[in-house]
Amino acid sequence: MSVAAQRKHRRRAKAEINVVPYIDVMLVLLVIFVITAPLLTQGVTVELPKAAAEPIKNSDDNIEPLVVTVDVNGNYYLNIGDAPKKAIDHQELVNKVAALLRYQPKTPVLVRGDKDVSYGKVITAMALLQKAGAPSVGLITEAPDPIRRPQ
Repeated sequence: MSVAAQRKHRRRAKAEINVVPYIDVMLVLLVIFVITAPLLTQGVTVELPKAAAEPIKNSDDNIEPLVVTVDVNGNYYLNIGDAPKKAIDHQELVNKVAALLRYQPKTPVLVRGDKDVSYGKVITAMALLQKAGAPSVGLITEAPDPIRRPQ
């Protein structure tokens, strides 16, 4: 073949984008999102007040609220049952709260934590209450001392 014939049969450059590397990148990102998405959604839902806290008003005054107390040592106490001053473990807390909520689903559920208790213990109590079926959990606080102004 002559040089002129080789020039005529030379391949022309294609103006196409090779998308294979982009597909690889997208698959890697997909795997990352699939793995991390469940980690981002874990937690306890809490509705924070937008103003100064007011006393909770029940729609039915005959229902006594269920109160879970967390003491300074991280022990849990429940205000129902035969021994409200006896510490209970995680499973007993979940079982008792689930049983009560099965029979009285509109019972308000509140957590009262000691001011020096670890934050994690209060969150654990809230997670256990959520596991037991409590639709929402409130926090009990004391009203702050009024500010005294010099006279």
